[in-house]
Amino acid sequence: MPKIEEAQPKYLQIAHHIRDQILRGDLRPGDEVPSERQLASSWKVSRPTAARSLEALSHQGLVEKRQGSGTYVRSLEVNRRARELYGRAKQTGKIYTPGEYAVITSAGWLEAPDYVAEALGLAVGARAVHRRRVTNNDSGPITLSTSWFGPEVGERAPKLRDPDRIREGTLMYVESVTGRQGSYAEDRMCARSSTDDEAADLDLAPGAAVLIVHHVVYDLQDRPLEFAEATYPPERWAFEQGYPIV
Repeated sequence: MPKIEEAQPKYLQIAHHIRDQILRGDLRPGDEVPSERQLASSWKVSRPTAARSLEALSHQGLVEKRQGSGTYVRSLEVNRRARELYGRAKQTGKIYTPGEYAVITSAGWLEAPDYVAEALGLAVGARAVHRRRVTNNDSGPITLSTSWFGPEVGERAPKLRDPDRIREGTLMYVESVTGRQGSYAEDRMCARSSTDDEAADLDLAPGAAVLIVHHVVYDLQDRPLEFAEATYPPERWAFEQGYPIV
């Protein structure tokens, strides 16, 4: 069990830990979350602190308390961002939760768009390896994303050029074959109207609003390792880290 850190209120640390489990899909809708007594024992905190952590999750709309039964994960439509996918891969060795799967629609060498070249530190017009995928669940397509890698990575990681799925996850595969470890990532988000291709892939009406996330992973030497552009449909939640106001 993670240790308490002094920089953040204890109840928030507990709430964020459970929230991350929910967003990764480790705790699924209908699953019971640990009780106040269990949290107090495993995190070595008081019962009121444990109760407050569950209350924070309830305020976020993630859980619901059932009288005389316990606290359970609510049914949610959630956009799983890269941080949740990485966390699940590290914890379980699998990127997707049960019922989710990805279809690789294209893979291989392409001339990198200017914004991709800039993010990866490549010259304008340079070639890069891309992997374009549509992630689906039982209800249909939920995410469209394209990962881009520079020529050095593309040459050393041949599976990136193959349309077959990489079951351990793209980044973990790249780390294993190149020896370059992902250290931190930066995300930029905006909302815009979908392109015709995005609308078709996500089964949306033409011009529907979508959430765009540009995601850059940096290695231990602060060099860009991966650039990814993810497109999310509307009316699904995207969660951010909570923080205290000082």
